[in-house]
Amino acid sequence: MKSIRIGGGAGYGGDRIEPAVDLIKYGKLDYIIFECLAERTIALGQLQKLSDNKKGYNELLEYRMEKVLPLIKEKNIKVITNMGSANPISAMKVIKEMAKDMKISGIKIAAVLGDDISDNIEKYIENQVIETGEKLKSISNIISANAYIGCKGIVEALENGADIVVTGRVADPSLVLGPLVYEFKWRFDDYDLLGKGTLAGHLLECAAQVMGGYFVDPPYKEIKDLWNLGFPIGEINEEGHIVISKLEQAGGQVTVDTCKEQILYEIQDPEEYFTPDVIADFSKVRVKEIGRDEILVEGASGKAATELYKTSVGYKDCYIGEGEISYGGTGAYERAKIAGEIIKKRLEYVKLPIEELKIDYIGVNSLYDSSLKEKASYDEVRLRVAARTLTKKDAIVIGNEVEALYTNGPAGGGGARKYVREVVSIVSILIPAEDIKISVQYEEV
Repeated sequence: MKSIRIGGGAGYGGDRIEPAVDLIKYGKLDYIIFECLAERTIALGQLQKLSDNKKGYNELLEYRMEKVLPLIKEKNIKVITNMGSANPISAMKVIKEMAKDMKISGIKIAAVLGDDISDNIEKYIENQVIETGEKLKSISNIISANAYIGCKGIVEALENGADIVVTGRVADPSLVLGPLVYEFKWRFDDYDLLGKGTLAGHLLECAAQVMGGYFVDPPYKEIKDLWNLGFPIGEINEEGHIVISKLEQAGGQVTVDTCKEQILYEIQDPEEYFTPDVIADFSKVRVKEIGRDEILVEGASGKAATELYKTSVGYKDCYIGEGEISYGGTGAYERAKIAGEIIKKRLEYVKLPIEELKIDYIGVNSLYDSSLKEKASYDEVRLRVAARTLTKKDAIVIGNEVEALYTNGPAGGGGARKYVREVVSIVSILIPAEDIKISVQYEEV
């Protein structure tokens, strides 16, 4: 029975490259995926593209491709990636020029388009925002709108001989489902197989997580050699049976428990995991160890997709001004609390227009607010003050006031830092799938 081997080469935009390189060298792969988009990432890419229409793709695209282009040519491995982010066409052209500079030929690169509906966003201003229940027209300063599309564009690219497929906002598991549909000639209405392929994609999409990275919690759950954590390999056959494994020399482990945790990761309802390709059902999945670091996963199914695509709408929201300073030794917490009160009163005194203010004592309450009991004393505390403002000018004041604690007291403050950043936020709407027009462009070397 035919099977293919797919490597999970990245789990987020800034992930490591060495484990992916090892997979390409030693994993006997047919494909490798690089999953590099989060909810907000593509909106930030659109912001870059507004400044430079040649940018907007993943910032590590060149770094990764420099490492993997010669190897994928040598090993005859195909690459599927959403590193195109807000600008798949530019990403495709960059890869082409890199291949030419490296004297690599015989490679066809595809860019899958259709997820970006920014030009038509006015059509949907009456749509309800999922997070707030308000209409989209309540959001101003919109800079991006990208629908989560499925695997059809990837399949089309592979059918036309693409060796590297670059996408924008494709649903994460679709990066794996695309090669499976293409290789096994699965029908787009065979929902059980699409559900199984979606499970394979979900297991591989976060890379090191299924190897134990998101699993470790000593002393209850431990994984060896996290410093050398590898990335996973999925071997999937034409009936949708999945075996997750790793390279023998890679750190980390693939176990029943690491796989179970990844299966449940970000899944609100295991019976109905909504994707643009299928509504997958993971509720009857069976996970079984068949060898050391070899886990068989089977039993997923599916039903027809909703024909509505979740669409992330990015907008310029505000500015965040931050300031931090540390206090150590006897009375550290008491001095930090005095400092926090000083900042609060200072901001009131200068009448700074603030949308929201947060004062944290890192090491005391920055994660859990007041839900944990305070200790009698603390050896060190770091004060963090953050505020949302509508202008950059107002945001700058926050850090300046914290820095002024150096000489204005209380005693012993050190290590002050200040930051200002513009915040791009995301809301979600649903749009009809029929409104999305998928197309694929190609470049060859």
